[in-house]
Amino acid sequence: MNPIRSSLRTRTSLAGLALTVMALAACSSDETQDSAPARPTMAQDFATTASCDTPPDTPVEIAGGSFTMGQVDIYAEEGPLRETRVDTFWIDRHEVTNRQYAEFIAATGYVTLAEKPVDPALYGVPAEQIPPELLLPGSAVFTPPARPSRNYTDWWVYVPGASWMKPYGPDGPDAGSDQPVVHLAYEDMLAYADWAGGRLPTEAEWEYAASAGMDTYTEQPGPQAANSWQGAFPMVNEETDGFRGIAPVGCFTPNANGLYDMVGNVWEVTSDFYRPGHDPADTDNPRGPSENAAYDPANPVSPSRVMKGGSYLCAPNYCQRYRPTSRQGRDPGLGASNVGFRLAYDAAPES
Repeated sequence: MNPIRSSLRTRTSLAGLALTVMALAACSSDETQDSAPARPTMAQDFATTASCDTPPDTPVEIAGGSFTMGQVDIYAEEGPLRETRVDTFWIDRHEVTNRQYAEFIAATGYVTLAEKPVDPALYGVPAEQIPPELLLPGSAVFTPPARPSRNYTDWWVYVPGASWMKPYGPDGPDAGSDQPVVHLAYEDMLAYADWAGGRLPTEAEWEYAASAGMDTYTEQPGPQAANSWQGAFPMVNEETDGFRGIAPVGCFTPNANGLYDMVGNVWEVTSDFYRPGHDPADTDNPRGPSENAAYDPANPVSPSRVMKGGSYLCAPNYCQRYRPTSRQGRDPGLGASNVGFRLAYDAAPES
């Protein structure tokens, strides 16, 4: 992709979220404005201070083979089923952590998208109509709403100062060193992958490694199996898995391939462009649709990438995505407090 075009799309995506926030504020009644927090004053409550035994950073070899990819009994975009083959590859045992990303930043001086100010020209409205805080560097933070809702705009807040280092905003806690890194745009993930000598996995590779030969399922994993939301999302979190927010890597039982948090905790971005459903004819090391063929009805601004596995915000009453087969589109130009990634490799990385 042309880098200028990519940069414009990235910042336009960020502006798009902020404009949504502006529209919501303009349309809200006085009662709503009084009851809903303008800033995530409760967000720091969702930080996790518990520690777990951190798994090794060494990746796992996944022998090539065939598997049935997809699922057809929950969400239409996860089908149709197709027999899919992938070659041998290696994949990280756990999501990229804040500790690992900090090493990359220290070595390169890289600055993530969420740490950069927003160009007012991208809003398409006169600059004087844009609230100044929406031009500040920031990212999208999950914030429990003041009342029950099924509208995602009621619990996502654009927070100036939120970044991978301060995932809940400038007034919240620092990022936990062994928690998955979040608030990254796709370009920020690619920059780390290039430095670390890896790449983002394809959707097929990720699902093959995550499924580890087990049958598909629909029920929520048990509290020792995955970090997901127990209770009525987005208001009541019973925390029976021991975590209210993101967990450090290694806190839950690994799958049969020795991989941690392949479902729950944070969504994981893959290299594939997104469109609803799988191409039944693309079965041999599939790489997803082309950029021109990509389509995400939830993101008309720019082609989305596929993200997998759900997050700690997935609950039976709202987001049943805590499965290897789950998939959604992810805006490449916007980070969030529940989206991360892990790396894949074509050969065993040098130790």
